[in-house]
Amino acid sequence: MAGEPPRYLRRKQAGSYLSEKYGFGAARTLAKAAVTGDGPEYHKAGRIVLYTREALDKWALAKIGSARRSTSAA
Repeated sequence: MAGEPPRYLRRKQAGSYLSEKYGFGAARTLAKAAVTGDGPEYHKAGRIVLYTREALDKWALAKIGSARRSTSAA
């Protein structure tokens, strides 16, 4: 229990996690994505939005495209 990372991350923490791990994503991106419906799954505790690392990882990996060798590749 002691020393374990929190199970849920608040939006600001989630944005930092994404930026550090994947190089993209921010709290504002997550806020907009929650409105448009194209963000990661989240939970609510009253007014507070909470994300799991698993949901953030799944969302980020789905956003990353396949490897390319040229800018003209589809």
